[in-house]
Amino acid sequence: MPVRSAKSRPTAPLTRPGTTRRVAARREPTFGVFESKLRPPSLRPGIVKKTALINRLRRTPSARTVTLTAPAGYGKTTLLAQWAAAETRPVAWISLDARDNDPIVFLTHVFAAVDRIDPLDPRPITSLRASTKSTWAAAARRCLRAIASCGRPYLLVLDGADAVRSHETHQLLSALVDQIPPASSVAVAARVLPKLRLAALRAHGDLEEIGVVDLAFTGREAQLLVQAANPDLTAAETAELVETCDGWPAALYLASLSFRDAPPTSGASTGFAGDDRYLADYLRAEYLSRLHPRELRFLRRTSILAGLSEPLCNAVLQQEGSGAELEKIARANLFLVPLPRGRGWFRFHRLFRDLLLRELAQEEPDLIPTLHRRAADWYEAHGELEPALEHADAAADLARVAAIISALAFPLSNRGRTATLEQWLERFDMANVERYPDLAAHGSRIHALRGRAAEAERWLEAAERGVKSRDAAALRPKLAVVSAALCRRGARQMLLEANAGLSRLRRGNGWYPTALLVRGFAAMLLNADEKADSALRDAALEAAALGSSEMRMIATGERSLIARRRGDDREADELSAEASAIARLSDLEDYPTFAIALAASAHTSLRHGRWAEARELLATADIRKRWLTEALPWLAVEVRLELTRSYLTLRDFDAARALTVEVDAILELRPDLGVLVERARELRANIGALSVIEENARLGLTPAELRLVPLLGTHLSFREIAEQLNVSRNTVKTQAISIYRKLGVSGRSDAIAAATRLDPTRMGA
Repeated sequence: MPVRSAKSRPTAPLTRPGTTRRVAARREPTFGVFESKLRPPSLRPGIVKKTALINRLRRTPSARTVTLTAPAGYGKTTLLAQWAAAETRPVAWISLDARDNDPIVFLTHVFAAVDRIDPLDPRPITSLRASTKSTWAAAARRCLRAIASCGRPYLLVLDGADAVRSHETHQLLSALVDQIPPASSVAVAARVLPKLRLAALRAHGDLEEIGVVDLAFTGREAQLLVQAANPDLTAAETAELVETCDGWPAALYLASLSFRDAPPTSGASTGFAGDDRYLADYLRAEYLSRLHPRELRFLRRTSILAGLSEPLCNAVLQQEGSGAELEKIARANLFLVPLPRGRGWFRFHRLFRDLLLRELAQEEPDLIPTLHRRAADWYEAHGELEPALEHADAAADLARVAAIISALAFPLSNRGRTATLEQWLERFDMANVERYPDLAAHGSRIHALRGRAAEAERWLEAAERGVKSRDAAALRPKLAVVSAALCRRGARQMLLEANAGLSRLRRGNGWYPTALLVRGFAAMLLNADEKADSALRDAALEAAALGSSEMRMIATGERSLIARRRGDDREADELSAEASAIARLSDLEDYPTFAIALAASAHTSLRHGRWAEARELLATADIRKRWLTEALPWLAVEVRLELTRSYLTLRDFDAARALTVEVDAILELRPDLGVLVERARELRANIGALSVIEENARLGLTPAELRLVPLLGTHLSFREIAEQLNVSRNTVKTQAISIYRKLGVSGRSDAIAAATRLDPTRMGA
């Protein structure tokens, strides 16, 4: 009888059970997985083994791709489990379900399965979970390359691919098939296969296709199945069932169970004929109808659960003795399958559960929401918020769904599960979101971080409309912080709102580091860098305590820029290095906000004469800052101005002008950004002046002298400059004297002033 994995809760952080050897300098990945998705289902004694088909699969390792396509009940999962048990290569098994529509969830489980065969570099998958809409494709490609780099041949099983509907996951699945390493194979099972590039695989002999004809039981296999399920059937009755069912394993097995409860009349035809609808009707009339009403009621009502245990069933049914019922059902047939999450946990076979759910909807429709609410109660009481959310949603309890999403918002954001979070937010629209202002505040925050200014404002306005007097004290500080971050009414109002939020938030609250960060940037806009630095230092410390690495990185990156403006290059270098380290260690390098760390690091590289490194940092920052918009205008403009300064130092005036155009567009929407407005004006003026100076300087300066010009503005000694350029001190002195003459100055002090005009990293200090 086919068996299939079911949903289960996530386990502890990913490890490889049974692996005892240590991997030097390797940090274990910390993304969560659903363990039951990574294990083949157990094969019960008596299940018919399709030996010929398994041998055929094992004899064709050159077929790098194997597809199994058939309707439900043809034993696809069972065959895969038998193949996995007989396979000499290690097996990476993934049971796909609707959760894999989130491409991060899908790749996480593929990565985890292959990682247990041969340890992989964890950085690509942790980068993927931190990716944004604009960067996830590149992150996914890095993850696919890591999977393809597995050093051992293996069999990758993707079971239940028809559960996946999302275009993004289909693309990843297709890429996995295309990139399976030599000597390895991938097996994909589904009722209807997703779109894969099968024609090319078929043309190159890399495809083995298994369909209904292959999966259908032969006469001998069907006899073994029927006799094992119901040894009381005669040979003639068995032969008739084999012919009638046309080798469909599920129909054969279910028919055999039915006849075990009500044997056919001796000498008469069995009368069994089945397709999916008839099979459901037959089970309802001939199998479920023969159960005791109490047993049938137990089955119907527990069918709302993806996983069943005695405590959970007791809570949902509000009765004792569920454990005994589960054990009785497990002994009676294969419809109840043990789950690997622990002793006493089971799941219904998918077809059987579907039938029970239909029975429940017909017999007790009004009870369904109550059952789901009880399940949500149990899961929430046991700290399993995601299954609690699923049941609250099934109960159409939007208030509870909103509360659970709010509770999960910061933890999921910190773990890179923003895609899942956004899917949940889609359950709400402007017509109902204002009823849940706490959720609306989180939604506004998420939209702002994704650069969606209009959505962020609408969700904030909905939250403000939804505040009631009884919950105003808890909500007002959060709304003040979000409003301050959006900076809709200028820098001074931004500071007032940030301070208002901070005055009513306690340390340890998830919003607290954000409030401090916004206060710091507001002070910067008001040209109070000392106060800004103090607030940002506190923000970084609070963020570190709460594990909010993104807030810590932003605060540290801005502190580097502030230190640079006050002339403390050493501290600026140290802070830029710290911001980059935070991003690297916390896998934030694909976040849009990483742009501020890149901008700070580019200044450091330029100060030390590492031109190629600076250009690489700036190129990456140009990609990341695309999603820094007027949603967070203070960050978007600050980053672009600092990138402009660096491009001017490199004398890339086209890039600098393009950035000022972007700054002007943001300032048109958010004109009151304090000191940033004046700094933008100065930069626009200096671009033209510096272009003229640069053009004039190029007419007379040699390439070696042009290379020296920016270093004259760093206040480095000739000896230190010589070390940077790998030339002698005398060479530097000779070139400097030539520069003085060509620039029309009489000594180094005048040349430094001229060079400072060519090096705008000091401008706006």
